[in-house]
Amino acid sequence: MQNLILHHVSILARDVARSVTFYRDVIGLELLKRPNFAFDGAWFACGDRQIHIIDHPPGTHRSNPAVDIADAHFAFRTDDMDAVLADLTQLGYSETAEEGDPKRMVLFRDSPTGFIQVYLNDPDLNVVEINNAPM
Repeated sequence: MQNLILHHVSILARDVARSVTFYRDVIGLELLKRPNFAFDGAWFACGDRQIHIIDHPPGTHRSNPAVDIADAHFAFRTDDMDAVLADLTQLGYSETAEEGDPKRMVLFRDSPTGFIQVYLNDPDLNVVEINNAPM
């Protein structure tokens, strides 16, 4: 196989409305029209890619509320990390929030990757990274 590019990432949710609020209002993604599947969900635009939220409560969900950067996660890239961090702070996210707090973020300004990385959990404990990796 050649010339493959990522089209979308599907994320399981126990509460689609709660996930829509997170990915729209915290992450800042645009809600898309979604086909009428037999199960609930939501689609978001992410540049020329997509994020799909799928209502599937019996699916494999994390139970540990810690922001675990070594667990399965996906990453968004930004050109303006200062604005992202300011937005997260304004929304109540903090590096000093207690472990397990839904508003805890883990920030690596001097990451071994050479770029800034911030990690947080979505409402269903999916680990989300935002970074300013070079293109």
